[in-house]
Amino acid sequence: MNGGPSEKEIVLTSHRLRGWALPAPGGGKESRGRVLVVGGGRTTPGGVLLAAEAALRAGAGKLQIATASSVAPGLALRIPESMTVGLPEDEEGELTPAGAETICELAEGCAAVVIGPGLGRVGVAGELLRRVVPDLDCTLVLDALGLAYLTSDPDGVAHLDGRCVLTPNPRELSRTLDVPESEVEADTPRRVADLARRTRAVVVSGAATSWIASPDGRLWRDESGTQGLGVSGSGDVKAGVIAGLLARGAEPAQAAAWATFAHGRAGERLAVRVGPTGFLARELLSEVPRVMAELSS
Repeated sequence: MNGGPSEKEIVLTSHRLRGWALPAPGGGKESRGRVLVVGGGRTTPGGVLLAAEAALRAGAGKLQIATASSVAPGLALRIPESMTVGLPEDEEGELTPAGAETICELAEGCAAVVIGPGLGRVGVAGELLRRVVPDLDCTLVLDALGLAYLTSDPDGVAHLDGRCVLTPNPRELSRTLDVPESEVEADTPRRVADLARRTRAVVVSGAATSWIASPDGRLWRDESGTQGLGVSGSGDVKAGVIAGLLARGAEPAQAAAWATFAHGRAGERLAVRVGPTGFLARELLSEVPRVMAELSS
């Protein structure tokens, strides 16, 4: 069935998105919301860098980053528009659960929080999120290893009342659902919808075709993009764009749909200029505002 028709599915197009207009961005940074990006480590700071810049490119007004202490100063210099805070790390440079209280303090007053980009160990990620997520009261994006939290606790984001977006790749989707990856590949839309129902969150996943499912049963299909988007860091960019749109006031399914389509279109634009493969995830960042402006016109 993967990629096939469904009575419930809605195909994303530029025309459809224009009819589902995003909230107009405010004139000041406070009106466009604050985003907190949590993740990274000594060897993987890039995921946080990409997600954080993507949030600003999508229109968020203020940015906070919480990452490993050893790389926080460098990230602060790379993104001078942010407030960057160092978190405790272990001897291998991975975040530890000891940073949970600081993360919760930083999240107060945020419109959206992204957790997951660049986290390196499943067990540590799960424990950190068990100490953070139950205390959050804002819209949450869980990306990459951030989804480890839900593997053992599918109800872990239920207290957010649908204010959550999950962005697993197919392998992470199979791990979170505890089903073979072959089953995800055979029927991705069904598995995406399963996770949305189970967690009561919006879920975005897929490969050549992306699927977005909401807990109320709505399902969107997105065919935008090129094979060049299958590159390291591409998912971090998408997660950051979702967070930026949430900060601006988009509801979770809308933010996921707009970000997925814009991410795909940005890849198409780069493919024309650079070639079908060979462009880098960081090159998507400068294309996102242009694509968003075109879609909004």
